[in-house]
Amino acid sequence: MTDFDRVRPLVTVEDRSRQFSVSAIGNEWSRRYFDGPFYLHDAPAGRPAISLVFVQSKDGNTVAENPADLGGGPTDLHLIYEGLSRVAADAVLAGASSVGPNTLFTIHHPALVLLRYELGLPPHPTQIVLSKSARLDRSARIFNTPDVPSMVIDGSEPLPEALARLRRDHGIRRISCVGGRTTATSLVNAGLVQDIYLTTTAIEAGEPHTPWYAGGRPPRLETIVRKREVTNHLPLVFEHLAIAGAPFAR
Repeated sequence: MTDFDRVRPLVTVEDRSRQFSVSAIGNEWSRRYFDGPFYLHDAPAGRPAISLVFVQSKDGNTVAENPADLGGGPTDLHLIYEGLSRVAADAVLAGASSVGPNTLFTIHHPALVLLRYELGLPPHPTQIVLSKSARLDRSARIFNTPDVPSMVIDGSEPLPEALARLRRDHGIRRISCVGGRTTATSLVNAGLVQDIYLTTTAIEAGEPHTPWYAGGRPPRLETIVRKREVTNHLPLVFEHLAIAGAPFAR
């Protein structure tokens, strides 16, 4: 049995998608395991659409030395984090602290590789690193994988201008932001985020007091869908949330 075979299906607990201006994607495999279509907002005028992707422990922590310790398991890893949350993304964005020497943000499950192909997208998203420091390891895999574009955003540049340039000059319409909480908070505070894909596990773990939002003005969130893992042993909960008042949130 491979790790892919350990993905468990989700069941829908709440679905308010008809109240939002969202588009649906999916194929036979993803609809079976996600219990329906996966939703996302269209890009606002002149900028990419941005989603945040986080897994948090039962007690709300998102930081751990090994992210697997938070308890998301194969279902979160393959269905959500490396799967549906980025399958339609033109680019994946991360802060410099989230990038290691072997990092490459892509899609691995064969059914979702096929879905990305069906969506007319290249095999790998563009890799974007947000950094306020020029001291990046340029030998890292993220910068040296053939046929995978990569770029660095200067963290001192205003984010709205940087993202508008990505849309204008590189045609990037959709970005999946995968970490960390400082980068996510900066994007939220700048009013640039439409979707939040949040998986909550059934265990207490992680570094205490590390919620996904690290700022002083927590956004008001609205539920689009809520789903639960089909298992009797420590089921996780997935929520697709919208930031109230964000572009295209309604």
